[in-house]
Amino acid sequence: MAEKIEMPKLSDTMEEGVLAKWNVKEGDKVESGDVIAEVETDKATMEVEVFDSGTILKILVDEGESVPLGGIMAVIGEEGEDISEILENTGSESSSAEKEDVKEEASGKESKNKAGKDKDKVKEEGEGEGYDPILSDLKDNGSPAEGDRDVEDDGRIKASPLAKKMAEDRGIKLSQVEGSGPEGRIIKKDIENFKEPAKSPSTGIATYASEESEEIKVSQMRKTIAKRLSESKFSSPHFYETIDIDMKSAVKARAELNEISDVKISFNDIVVKACAHALRRHPDVNSSWLEDKIRRHGDVNIAVAVAIDEGLMTPVLRHADKKNLQAISSETRELAGLARERKLQPDQMEGSTFTISNLGMFGIEEFTAIINPPNACILAVGAIREVPVVENGEVVPGKRMKVTLSSDHRIVDGAKAAAFLNTLRQMLENPLSMML
Repeated sequence: MAEKIEMPKLSDTMEEGVLAKWNVKEGDKVESGDVIAEVETDKATMEVEVFDSGTILKILVDEGESVPLGGIMAVIGEEGEDISEILENTGSESSSAEKEDVKEEASGKESKNKAGKDKDKVKEEGEGEGYDPILSDLKDNGSPAEGDRDVEDDGRIKASPLAKKMAEDRGIKLSQVEGSGPEGRIIKKDIENFKEPAKSPSTGIATYASEESEEIKVSQMRKTIAKRLSESKFSSPHFYETIDIDMKSAVKARAELNEISDVKISFNDIVVKACAHALRRHPDVNSSWLEDKIRRHGDVNIAVAVAIDEGLMTPVLRHADKKNLQAISSETRELAGLARERKLQPDQMEGSTFTISNLGMFGIEEFTAIINPPNACILAVGAIREVPVVENGEVVPGKRMKVTLSSDHRIVDGAKAAAFLNTLRQMLENPLSMML
């Protein structure tokens, strides 16, 4: 018996999927568990397996098309099986819509035809829009005509056919001619008396041909980013606090660690480790708003924003407070690689309690970030700057880094956010404290 292959729910927030690639074609035989397609969800590109063995009888969705949850993508069954009833039921809704479109189009044509007939009738009766009593009298009296005296409407410019022909032969733009006929119509003598307007002196400003604009289809990921961040920005009362951190000791500690570590430690790894310790000390920052209650999370799961072509992905480092720098570095690199290849699984992006967004590698010194729901806060990390600083009354070279905490004021007050940032600064300015 033929079965429908429907769009499955591949993530907790998925509402529709884009058919990225078919791995089969009509007529192919498949077994239960075979991967027949790849679907782009709001989070990643996922594989779709078939549950029944049989033959792909019909593919109903082309690659690149969006399909809502439960929407039919294909039909599977026995070779030669009649699937007309399934196809009829599948297309009933769209057929109904098509009928309405046809009906509306027919109605529009009928109205247009009726309007045309009414217009002809008006002309015959000698009244209504487009009727000119002066020209009508000239025709009726047999006065000399300029070629054909019928007046046509060239967009918003009215001119007699003879005037149009003369303008075309002489290369004159009708828009430059002032008409002296009835209602400003352009007639023969206007073309004969036309003089080219004097050209304005060159201003020396270069002119360029317009470039063609491009419209890009919005991906499922970008749709979800837009929806979730809009909801976050307009539903969570954001406030921001920035602190400047002396990174001289952290820079020195990182260099020493990389001399003995098998895994290269980045500054972001050190920031993640420091945040994990600070979150354990400040549980309000490691919380979520649940309308009628606030949840203080028992685990410290830090999401790290990774930039890809379509936007941002946020893989999650679970139990970050219990991992050393080497473990954090290895796991971050692995997850970031999967994110860039769009191979992250939904469970690798869920369950975060805090988020870090680092643009320091792009030379950004300071910025604010939008909270990643359901987190209470997100930390925006800037670049380490070489600046002059005052130490013991003398100006010396220094290394400073600004970080900005975006907080949900429903959960975190200003003093609590400041306390978290001060703990974070202490950790980064005294890296050995993170080893305790």
